[in-house]
Amino acid sequence: MIQYYDSVAIEQLEKIFRANLINGISGYKPANLIGSISKKGEANLAIFSSVIHLGANPALLGLIVRPASVPRHSYENMKETGFFTINHIHENFAEKAHFTSAKFDRGVSEFAACKLSEEYLNDFIAPYVKESTIKIGLKLVDEIPIKLNNTILMIGKIEHIYVPKEIISETGNVALDVVNDVAIAGLESYYKVSKLATFPYAKVSNII
Repeated sequence: MIQYYDSVAIEQLEKIFRANLINGISGYKPANLIGSISKKGEANLAIFSSVIHLGANPALLGLIVRPASVPRHSYENMKETGFFTINHIHENFAEKAHFTSAKFDRGVSEFAACKLSEEYLNDFIAPYVKESTIKIGLKLVDEIPIKLNNTILMIGKIEHIYVPKEIISETGNVALDVVNDVAIAGLESYYKVSKLATFPYAKVSNII
């Protein structure tokens, strides 16, 4: 049996149900922890499922920040310092990572509250997650407001990458399943990642 919703029905759904449905219907998304710090030295850590690849030359990643109508510590820190980190979430600390989404007061460190470790590498101002195997340091280079729902696309230029050499193939592919990366669908559902296949480069002569 297929459940059908039109636009009117979607708007009338209960808030949490609608958020889970719309968040999950797009499919699996990467699970990442965004590390940032204020000018006062207050470290912040928050889970995001909106990190997207924007280009490899220059190396750019983006993430969506929710409306700043209420305090958004990650956004405020990125704006203050101009730097942030993206840290992959793995199976062994997925639950701790999940609870960084709780609404902590400004002076409370999610690192400490959720029992995760701050790590500072190569004089980069923003904190990494020590428990994360794959870590990325970025410089904020642009932000694009999305008028329809007041969210913001934050664009970061990759300045540092930390990844185990043994999981990078000769062609640069990263074996995310080897480090037990997790994915997110909805607001609180996490999934294991397993590799299905590696297909040849997509060109007409390779089509079966």
